[in-house]
Amino acid sequence: MNKKYVEAWSPWLLLVVVIMLWQFICSAFNVSEFIFPSPMRIWEQFWEFKTIIAGHAWRTFWVTMAGFGLAIVVGVLLGFVIGSSRLAYAAVYPLMTAFNALPKAAFVPILVVWFGIGVGPAILTAFLISFFPIMVNIATGLATLEPELEDVLRVLGAKRWDVLMKVGLPRSMPYFYGSLKVAITLAFVGTTVSEMTAANEGIGYLLISAGSAMQMGLAFAGLLVVGAMAMVMYELFSFIEKHTTGWAHRGSQNA
Repeated sequence: MNKKYVEAWSPWLLLVVVIMLWQFICSAFNVSEFIFPSPMRIWEQFWEFKTIIAGHAWRTFWVTMAGFGLAIVVGVLLGFVIGSSRLAYAAVYPLMTAFNALPKAAFVPILVVWFGIGVGPAILTAFLISFFPIMVNIATGLATLEPELEDVLRVLGAKRWDVLMKVGLPRSMPYFYGSLKVAITLAFVGTTVSEMTAANEGIGYLLISAGSAMQMGLAFAGLLVVGAMAMVMYELFSFIEKHTTGWAHRGSQNA
């Protein structure tokens, strides 16, 4: 069998194995659905409440995309500023690292006071938790440009701006796409966390409501929907990356 087909189907095969093992454990040990629902029970409740889940999922999706889009803009701009200047890198990078260490869930009550309950806190929480990987990877790609390459370009008459735009940014693209694949998953986490405490819609709100009603199958269904949305966006960025930065993957493709 072709190695590429094995690699392509391996995640799905592993998922099937995990689901079968999960179902077997729940059935063999008669695990209560209020503690750990089986895949069958999760599917039943997903199908029963599919319309409600779809509405909450759409709200979570577009709010996450709004926060994620803002994170891309701010992350790229900050990363460009930090990576293009040694002084900015030395001054700003430690502060951004300290900021990233703060628990973003702690910002939700503050955002509620500033913007009220609704989409505002959710968008900003998704932004706050996802912009840092983008900024770091853009800054790293620019700051680690080989000095020898930069010296050669300077000898050839290139200015600092030319080096950054024509060499630094293209070289940073693999870092950028790698950061997008990490940041999008974090954005969904930020949105869901915010919706659990500062919204009356979305998957986060659905999780709290289902838990209060002891509908654990519905709660797990909501979690799976969030995971599925994140996985789809991850694969989308992987597809774009392979078709725009193929030069950075020659070694893996030949292998």
